[in-house]
Amino acid sequence: MRVKFVQRFCSQPTRLSCQNSALRYGEHRLYSLDMSNEPIIAAGKGQRGASTLLLALFVVVVLVTATVGLLFGHKLGYQRGFHSMQTETKQAMINSSEATKELEKLRLSNKIATKQSATSKQELAISLANIKELRENQKELTVENRQLAQLNEAYAEIVVDQGGMPLKILGAKIKPLPENSFEYGFDVGMLSSDGQAKRLQPTLTLLNDNSLVEVPLDPAVYTIDGITRIRGRFTMPTGFRPLQVKLNLQAGGQKVEQLYNWSLGASVDNMPLSLLDLSEVDESPIEP
Repeated sequence: MRVKFVQRFCSQPTRLSCQNSALRYGEHRLYSLDMSNEPIIAAGKGQRGASTLLLALFVVVVLVTATVGLLFGHKLGYQRGFHSMQTETKQAMINSSEATKELEKLRLSNKIATKQSATSKQELAISLANIKELRENQKELTVENRQLAQLNEAYAEIVVDQGGMPLKILGAKIKPLPENSFEYGFDVGMLSSDGQAKRLQPTLTLLNDNSLVEVPLDPAVYTIDGITRIRGRFTMPTGFRPLQVKLNLQAGGQKVEQLYNWSLGASVDNMPLSLLDLSEVDESPIEP
């Protein structure tokens, strides 16, 4: 850039004014130069202020972000913890309710077990008392049986000494059973003159007007020395209706024949539906 200097010529009178003008021009130039330097200093200060402001804004942003993050994390953690606590509380309430129910069941079971235990103790006491009574009765029966056996032996000796007791039927019965079956029973007595047991062979026959049926006996042969009880069951042949029953006995050279009319007497109540439901044959003495 080229700078042109222009000289100005002033007259003598006006020299002072020119100098003043020159001084004013110089001051104005200096002032202009000084004013031109202020924007440079202000720009430097502006840059430092902007950097400080940016740093402050960054710090504020970081702080706000951290605060928001902390608040969000706290809220999220609180919600999770709250929901977790609610779930645990509900589960604890459910567990408590179930435990209460189980406790009530245990209490009820304990009451039932206590009652059952008390009942069992009472039943045990009753059973022990019954067993004691049965033992005493059995002891008494054993003594009575021994006494009766001694008495029978004494009577048997007297009868034998007097020639014995002939073969005879002491009692007889036939009763109906299910499935067209019947149970028979005969009490037979005999004492030989020599006092020895004899072989007894019974024969049971069913009779009607046209035919007869021999009933198989089991066992077929008995031993008699005093009183012998003949017991058993048989099935009536289909279509056969007996009118009489004949019993033949042979023992020690003696024979006895007895004929009975077919009569079953009164009907049997509460008869089982099957022979399998029946008890064993009754061995008790037949009442005349």
